[in-house]
Amino acid sequence: MQNKQQFFSNKLGFLFAAIAMAVGTGNIWRFPRMAAANGGGAFLIVLIIGVVVFSVPLLMSEMAIGRHTRKGSVGAVGDFMGKQFSWIGAWMGFVCIAIMFYYSVVAGWTIKYILLSLQGAFSQGSNTTDIWETFSANPRQTILFHLIAMAMTFGILFQGVSKGIERFSKIILPLLAVLLVIGAIRALTLPGASLGVKYLFNVDMEYLLNPRTWLEGFTQAAWSTGAGWALLMTYAIYTKPKDAIGGSMFGVVFADVAVAVIAGLAILPTIFALAPSLDYAHTALESGNVGLTFIYMSELFTTMPGGFYMSLFFFLCLAFAAISSLISMVEVGVANLVTAGWERRRAVLFTCAVGFLCGIPSAYSLKFLDNQDFVWGVALLVSGMFTAVAIMKFGVEKIRVEHLNEAGAKMKTGRWYNVLIYINPFIIITLFAWLIYQSIVSDIDNWWNPFRVASTGSMVVQWMIVIVVLIAANRWLTSYFNPDNTIDI
Repeated sequence: MQNKQQFFSNKLGFLFAAIAMAVGTGNIWRFPRMAAANGGGAFLIVLIIGVVVFSVPLLMSEMAIGRHTRKGSVGAVGDFMGKQFSWIGAWMGFVCIAIMFYYSVVAGWTIKYILLSLQGAFSQGSNTTDIWETFSANPRQTILFHLIAMAMTFGILFQGVSKGIERFSKIILPLLAVLLVIGAIRALTLPGASLGVKYLFNVDMEYLLNPRTWLEGFTQAAWSTGAGWALLMTYAIYTKPKDAIGGSMFGVVFADVAVAVIAGLAILPTIFALAPSLDYAHTALESGNVGLTFIYMSELFTTMPGGFYMSLFFFLCLAFAAISSLISMVEVGVANLVTAGWERRRAVLFTCAVGFLCGIPSAYSLKFLDNQDFVWGVALLVSGMFTAVAIMKFGVEKIRVEHLNEAGAKMKTGRWYNVLIYINPFIIITLFAWLIYQSIVSDIDNWWNPFRVASTGSMVVQWMIVIVVLIAANRWLTSYFNPDNTIDI
């Protein structure tokens, strides 16, 4: 069955969708604690360098691949690198879908906490540890809210590109910005908030010269912007040929950083102003994404004047960010099925149904979710590597001249793009080696054990299974997901 190509209504519509894709929970719950742990202003400087050096060229590359092929990741990479490499596009799509399975569970948590806020659960004297443990240990609840998150995503994507993805992004992004600004203003008015601001913006040269700060900053750049994940490659399919938007990737990544900074201004001053001691504040920041968000921040809301509204604003922001990113992950699967000839709404229904069913194990077990987060989160670096390699095989200069500097492009891409594309694989290898090292030293006796939650052994075994299956199925992947003339453009 042929599908008529859908488009974003205009360049602005695409930019809203692209920014919504990049802005996720990592901006709100990961950036503030990473900044506080790695020198604040020094970390922010490294992050800005990271998004320019790492994220921008990869996002521009994805734009070129998606616009050139107008196909899902399997067909797009097959066209760019050769049919024998279709499995690489399948890997990129699979990794996104695998993350979608558990990310929708996390999105469900944020929806649950919106309801808890409305019910006044975070009033003075509330035990937020008990609230979290009671909810997370109840599979009926976690699976239900996982279903609600997938159902919301289905409802948006079912409306199509311009009426679904674009319309949602144009509504949610301004709301998210307003809520974060309100949260930041409220946090900055709290007595003692200046310490949190200092943690965010103070530039300590000791941290700036520390290799760990650079590794953490570039890791944040890689995971926060979605560079090299096939997300923007998918959205690029729906851009109009006359819209030259490669240079707009600078706007996307800096909007992503801006959201993270505003979130930091809402969270860090709140922690340091309301924490009963500095030890408590540091414990909160070291408690991981889940602990910081659903236990410590929730507890601080119980002591804040106007905490009812602030808790509601905070979890609304998290939910908006989570759903906007979840939409882009599901769309990766939808685009591949549409390329294969599926009718779009049928593809949306199928992908969301599979997403719900395959997400149940993560909704049932936090250990399983943590394992999948580690395994496929690191796998995203491999996807970024494949994106750079695909561009190099096609021809970096050819991409720059014929696609990024196409007619109508207001901002011409210079040879700096070529240099950064060739540098990026070395950056990715460094980040990957560092993450593996961290995994090994944190569990030196069992790093090889494939049944440990965050072991290198678990990661390697799961990766090898997927790669072997995809390579073996390469011919079928090519014939099914990369047929000729399936989309009427």
